[in-house]
Amino acid sequence: MGHDHDHAGQAHLGAHRGRLAIAFAITVTVLVAEVVGALLTGSLALLVDAAHMLVDAGGLALALFAAHLSLRPPTPQRTWGYRRAEVLAAFGQSAVLLAVGVYVLVEGVQRLWSPPDIPSRELVVFGVVGLVANIAALLVLATGRSANLSMRAAFLEVANDALGSVAVIVAAVVIATTGWQRADSVAGLLIGALILPRAARLLRETTSVLLESTPPGLDLDAVRAHLLEVEHVREVHDVHASLIATGLPVLSAHVVVESRCFTDGHAGRILDQLQECVATHFDVAVEHSTFQVEPVEHPGHEHPVHA
Repeated sequence: MGHDHDHAGQAHLGAHRGRLAIAFAITVTVLVAEVVGALLTGSLALLVDAAHMLVDAGGLALALFAAHLSLRPPTPQRTWGYRRAEVLAAFGQSAVLLAVGVYVLVEGVQRLWSPPDIPSRELVVFGVVGLVANIAALLVLATGRSANLSMRAAFLEVANDALGSVAVIVAAVVIATTGWQRADSVAGLLIGALILPRAARLLRETTSVLLESTPPGLDLDAVRAHLLEVEHVREVHDVHASLIATGLPVLSAHVVVESRCFTDGHAGRILDQLQECVATHFDVAVEHSTFQVEPVEHPGHEHPVHA
């Protein structure tokens, strides 16, 4: 037995496409400028930042595409529509970003031993251009950064870009004032060090969603205990919870009740109580829940329970 719910969260799906489109345009513009700058100066820091911007541009394009897909309605073949597209986009962004971070560290260490000559004046110009553009993109994305994993990935990548631009500017100043060419390699290593932990964290979070792990903040032992407090409930088993997409947790369970509940009209009221419980009692509100309400005689006919 179960109830269907309309998801109010679907109303805002794709609402951040405008912000993503503006951030994408800014990122592509800076990418072109930094590629030109890296070719003119030979700077590793600028080249790494340009590579980072390339990943960001691809990530923002994926986020835009995911936001578009998320608006498509469910079908008999895709009962959740394309709600998980934003998770897949964030997963792809984080995986590529992780690879870029590893490359940066390897190349940076190699350049420490044999640093090339870097023209500081051109380097600082391109660094300032990148920083201004990244700040503009951050302001555009800031208000929507917690909307979903894809928006969060986009915001984190642009934030990393801004920090990378700062590192480029600092390296240019150090080279201009001291002549220490290894400052460029150090800046590149710093950018790599900033990329890796954030990319790894986002990769872990998206992988958790794709593996259908229990949503963070939802304790299934506490859920089971609270459901057992509902009158006439004798047992709760096969409890499963996962996250379809950001803001869309789902839960299912088998609930054993007294047999007489199916003849005296209690079963329907118990179902309402169960769904209200998981929708309102916990920090993670589960508005889409499915409960199989069973008489005490039924569990003996089921396959072995899983949880």
